[in-house]
Amino acid sequence: MDSGWATSFLNSEEAFQGHTLTRRLNWWLRGRRPTHLREFSERVWQICREYGPNFLVSTGIAPISDEALQRIGALGVKRLNYLTDDPWNPHHKAPWFMRALPHYDHVFSPRRANLEDLRKLSCADVSFLPFAYSPTVHFADPPANEKERARFSSDVIFAGGADADRLHHIEALLGEGLHVALYGGYWERHSATRKYARGHADPATLRKAISGSKVALCLVRRANRDGHSMRTFEVAATGACMLTEDTEEHREIFGPEGEAVMYFATTAEMIQKLRLLLGNPELRNRLARVARGRIVNGANTYSDRLAAMLTLVSEPVA
Repeated sequence: MDSGWATSFLNSEEAFQGHTLTRRLNWWLRGRRPTHLREFSERVWQICREYGPNFLVSTGIAPISDEALQRIGALGVKRLNYLTDDPWNPHHKAPWFMRALPHYDHVFSPRRANLEDLRKLSCADVSFLPFAYSPTVHFADPPANEKERARFSSDVIFAGGADADRLHHIEALLGEGLHVALYGGYWERHSATRKYARGHADPATLRKAISGSKVALCLVRRANRDGHSMRTFEVAATGACMLTEDTEEHREIFGPEGEAVMYFATTAEMIQKLRLLLGNPELRNRLARVARGRIVNGANTYSDRLAAMLTLVSEPVA
């Protein structure tokens, strides 16, 4: 990511490594605590002390303790968090992280639904900042030959986990006898979706699958209180025709119905709109072209998001 800033990256995954039993005990009995939270936090602090950066930017439920964040702040480093998950989601909620959040100087959330919760938690500054896409990862890449077309073609694709609130949408699609491709976790656990589950996909596979499908379904994650998702930007940048869950944020991004995407609010409406799209290749192509242009020409890369964060926190206080 070419941000124009001198940067140093730390991979937080090392904080979660360790013996399987230890990791499970920490996750289930110690509030989803990373195995090496203390060691990783110390390393982050040491690097900040050694290099004296202007900013520390962490993403999501970052394994940095409240104590380390206080010490980093004492160095004069502005501490920023891009909160990619909702920390009140029961699947993510971690007491150690909730203690750490108020010690960030600025928290950026891609969901408006938790902005007030963050303010009540005494976070210093809170701002809405949408998800984005990566131009080196998310681009059109249609199947190149008959073998790839046979593998990746579908009527409708959905890429994401098998959340309980998503199952009824997918089961309705399957009830219509459509060729459905499901990528992501846990679809194989349900009898109705098992034969359509294609597992987790690397970026290259997902590009082919999205580009090879007639329609891409875009659902938000209810447990995360999402108004849009990462896929909102990634699928559009890949050049797909999108059938999108109707939310205020999706309409802000894509505009009115039929301009760049089609919206649905109910399962019946989803099926109706999908049938319309499947029967109209010209409409699909137009929508895909407009949606992609809206995203790739609209300063929606993760570099753009980083620049927005750093510009906002660098502005002098009036």
